[in-house]
Amino acid sequence: MRSDDFLRCSLAAGLALLLSACNTMPPASTVEPAHSAPSTTTTATTPTLPPAQWQAQLQAMPLPSVLLLGEQHDAAAHQRWQLATVQKLIARKQLAALVLEMAEQGHSTAGLQPSASEATVRKALRWDDKGWPWKAYGPSVMAAVRANIPVVGGNVPRDKMRDVMQQPEWDSHLSPAAWEQQRQAIRSGHCDLLPEAQIIPMARVQLAKDALMAHTAQSAIQAGKTVVLIAGRGHVLRSVGIPTWLAPSSSHVIAIAQAGPKAQAEASEHDFVIQTPAVPDKDHCAKLRAQWAPSDPQNP
Repeated sequence: MRSDDFLRCSLAAGLALLLSACNTMPPASTVEPAHSAPSTTTTATTPTLPPAQWQAQLQAMPLPSVLLLGEQHDAAAHQRWQLATVQKLIARKQLAALVLEMAEQGHSTAGLQPSASEATVRKALRWDDKGWPWKAYGPSVMAAVRANIPVVGGNVPRDKMRDVMQQPEWDSHLSPAAWEQQRQAIRSGHCDLLPEAQIIPMARVQLAKDALMAHTAQSAIQAGKTVVLIAGRGHVLRSVGIPTWLAPSSSHVIAIAQAGPKAQAEASEHDFVIQTPAVPDKDHCAKLRAQWAPSDPQNP
C-alpha cells in the first residue's frame, strides 16, 4: 500500500485510529526468506497503453498464472479498467479466480449460485463499504459471480493486525534497500506524522498483506487460466510487493494504472502502465497536519 492507500485510511479515521483500523495469513513461522521475484521485463521502459490498447494486448499475450492489477483507489477509471479486464477474461473462459485486497482472507463467494443477489455476495465477502465503496468494485465482483468464478478476499483480517505488528520475522523478507523503501513509504504515506516507533510495525502489516494476497492467489491457480488480483498500486510492485512472495514457478504480469502523466513507479517495477485521465489534486494531508502540528507559542 502506498500513499494513496494509506491516506484513504487516515482521512477516514484519523491518525490514532489508523493503527488499528487499516487492513488466515501464513503463520509467522512459514514466512519465506527474501528472494527476488522473477522479472518478466528487462528493458529500461515498459509499455504505456490506454485501456483500449490494453485489451488488445491482453488478447495477444500469453496468459500468466497471476495477473496483478494495481490501482489508485480514488480513480474511477481504474476500476472501469479492471472490470473490462475481468469481463474479457470471462468471455475467453480464462479467468480462474478474482482475488481482492478489498475483502479479508477467509471470505469468498465460493459456493454461491451465479444468480446470488448483491446483498448475498456482499455478506459472503463481509464487504466494508465505508472502506471500499461497493459501487466501485461491485461490478467486477458481480461479473465473476455471474460467471460462476470465485471471488476471494486476500487481505489480512483486522483482528490479526496487532499480532502481525509484533512479529519480527517479517523484517528479513526483503533486501535491506527494499525494506528501507517500504519503511519510507509508510512514513510518507502517513504524511510524516506517524510516530517513528510505529514505522516498523506498520511496515510489517504491509508485508503481511502482500504475503497473504500472494498466498491466496497462488492457491487459486489453474492450468490454462489466470488469477486476477486487484490491489493498490504499491502492493503489486515487483521489488517490494506481492511478486516477492509468489513462487518462482508461477508466471505473473504486473499492470499498474496511472492517473495523469506523472510516473508512479520505476519501470522495473511493472510490465505495463495503463494511462488514464488525471484526477483532481487533493491535499489529503492538510487536515491531518492542521490537527497534529505543534501549536505556535507566539500564536496559540
